[in-house]
Amino acid sequence: MDQRPKITISSLDAERLEEMIDSLGNNQFPGKEELLAEISRADIVEPNEMPSNIVTMNSKVKFKNKSSDKEFSLTLVYPNNSSGEATVSILAPVGSALLGLTEGDEIEWPKPGGGVLSVKIIEIEYQPEREGEFHR
Repeated sequence: MDQRPKITISSLDAERLEEMIDSLGNNQFPGKEELLAEISRADIVEPNEMPSNIVTMNSKVKFKNKSSDKEFSLTLVYPNNSSGEATVSILAPVGSALLGLTEGDEIEWPKPGGGVLSVKIIEIEYQPEREGEFHR
């Protein structure tokens, strides 16, 4: 039985992600297969039909650490926009796991040095589609 939550991705994000993966050729990166699997299992919708509570590319997402109740925010970005500060690349395994999730969904985040951090998405602080930015 598949325990992964249902995900929705915009057709623009799906197209750009597939082009990015193709441009990498045979180069492997952590999470490549996971990202391809996420795209293939997603419901694809037009950007102007994207629900406002779903993580899309360039969305700023607020999380809550379930064990400490601490909150933090990160923006899901393409690798060339990954500054390291408050961003997570779509090429990182946790980045591909975030794409298409909904407010209220919970995921496990690998911690540096081992172990996992359980987090809950509490708010999509910014989503390009919600702001009418369909051609980013």
